Amino acid sequence: MTLLRLILVVLCLAVSADALSRDVDTIEFFKRPEFTEVGLSPKGDYLAITVPQEDRTELAVLRVSDRRIMSKWDYGARMHPYEVQWVSDDRFMVKVAEKTNWFDGYVLTEYRVFFANADGGRRFAVEHGATYTVLSTLPEDPRHILVQRSIDSPHVFRMGVARGNLTRVAVSPMDNGGFAIDADGQVRYAIGQDRSRKHTQVHRRVDDGWQLVSEFDAFGRGDYPVGFAEDGVHVYMRGESEQGLDSLYLLNPETGERTDVFAHDQVDFDGLVYSADRRTLLGVRVEPGKPEIHYLQPDHPEVRIRAGLEQAFPGHAVWISSQSLDGRLMLARVYSDTSPGKVYLVDTQTGQATFLLSNRDWIDPEKMSPMQPIALMSRDGKPLHGYITIPRGSDGRNLPLIVNPHGGPHGVRDRWGFNPEVQFLANRGYAVLQVNFRGSGGYGSEFLSSGYRNWGTTMQDDLTDAVNWAVAQGVADPDRVCIYGASYGGYAALMSPIRAPGLYQCAIGYVGVYSLPMLMTRGDIPQTDSGRAYLARIMPETDEARQAQSPAYLVDRLDIPVMLVHGTRDQRVPQAQMDFLIRHMAAAGKAPEEVHVERRSAHGIYNPEANVAMYDTMIRFLDRHIGESRQGAVAQSETTPE
Repeated sequence: MTLLRLILVVLCLAVSADALSRDVDTIEFFKRPEFTEVGLSPKGDYLAITVPQEDRTELAVLRVSDRRIMSKWDYGARMHPYEVQWVSDDRFMVKVAEKTNWFDGYVLTEYRVFFANADGGRRFAVEHGATYTVLSTLPEDPRHILVQRSIDSPHVFRMGVARGNLTRVAVSPMDNGGFAIDADGQVRYAIGQDRSRKHTQVHRRVDDGWQLVSEFDAFGRGDYPVGFAEDGVHVYMRGESEQGLDSLYLLNPETGERTDVFAHDQVDFDGLVYSADRRTLLGVRVEPGKPEIHYLQPDHPEVRIRAGLEQAFPGHAVWISSQSLDGRLMLARVYSDTSPGKVYLVDTQTGQATFLLSNRDWIDPEKMSPMQPIALMSRDGKPLHGYITIPRGSDGRNLPLIVNPHGGPHGVRDRWGFNPEVQFLANRGYAVLQVNFRGSGGYGSEFLSSGYRNWGTTMQDDLTDAVNWAVAQGVADPDRVCIYGASYGGYAALMSPIRAPGLYQCAIGYVGVYSLPMLMTRGDIPQTDSGRAYLARIMPETDEARQAQSPAYLVDRLDIPVMLVHGTRDQRVPQAQMDFLIRHMAAAGKAPEEVHVERRSAHGIYNPEANVAMYDTMIRFLDRHIGESRQGAVAQSETTPE
């Protein structure tokens, strides 16, 4: 440890509680992470790490034994490696794409695929513009991998890892979708949508052909394969429980016999946890509040290791992101609501966990705020779940509250974990309420579909009920509530105060939808068959109804201060949405108090410095209307005689 480092440690130990409660600089929340991906080679000899820089992402390969950098890759300005996949003990494949500022900050274009050895040798580039998804690394065949590439329809190829030569293995009977591959690299199923994009189909591989075994509404629920059993015959299927939640069952495809395996009583399951060799199903991931794993093989050696790690890091979630094939070495990502995450190399033979990397080393968990799961009932008796984050150091009573509806909205949900935006707001003294309103994913098919056509109505009522819950709990000051959201959340931020007048003191819409009729015709969603089918399912059926559920057409009922944020390059929700709202407000003699236009951004701001400018503007807006000074003004007005 250097002298400077030692001094810093001593100073950190000596600081007072008051110092710990000071504002953290805005940039600290929105700086680029120190890494985005890390992957362990099959024998555990090497690590591949992607490191974001200002205008590119670099790739480095480290030797595990001595942490020596074996090779380092810079693909040029705007080029970003992603989905690094070890294809043999010392050779990897990586996708590289140019990022163009378009949607969600960026869209990947100009795809390239490269192979290289860990030491940088035998580099080979697949033909320009080709994109592949690795389906299986074929552990028994170190010279080949299985990949998917879509031409006219999805194809499976056996690809040579030396020069990228291709041998066709299977062609999907559909023109989209993907495949289910077992641990032996056998193509077992194809899953996708028919040409109308209205139905999902599941086809089983039979000899050299395909057999349709299931078809269901593309926006509904149906049974489909999610994994395979050790015997090479049985299939793990995602089905639906009596409560309408996702369930897991084991199917014999030859006889049709099925055995129930797992179903949670509150939420859908998120995924399966397999052994290092991908043959034994160890458990099922769920998140009723915080992430959990329901273990099916409690005595399995790998389960005991996982359980030990969970005990070693109380209050944290432990995610095994990568393993050596023999299971001896694991990469464990350990994170929480107050910690962005650290990666440890776990030796299962010695039981030693060695720290490797920190996602955002500059974030001090002691200065972050706890995120607590909550549950409440809606006015019509639906159970609602979500999270509330209480500013560290506060007593949790009578706080200014920011309601933060998620985007999507259908099939998306808020989750427990480190959220830079939420932590920033809490650090500035605001409680943050996140609600998985109806239409959110993870709570069953009926809850999901209950959001269809209900933008601006019952979906907003769920937010209202959650605010009233927070007030009744004594957490929120009813005179200091603001709503802020992005994309669909921006829509909800403007629609909620229209639906529930008097509940909110201000609203912030970020890349929001403000005209549902415009959503049907402008932006990238209505440009595709699947996008048009999606809108037809979720939107009100007539233009009149869409106007009646659009904030831009209801501005006469919008009587609180408004801040709007948009990017000029947004293709998902074009800036025309914000401009349309502003024109309608002007026609009603109104105007947003604050308009922040980011000329380099698309559907979200991803440049750290631009984020600082936007969030600092947001905090000034919030402070004016629901901050501590506002609390004093409200109290004074209540005690001043008329």
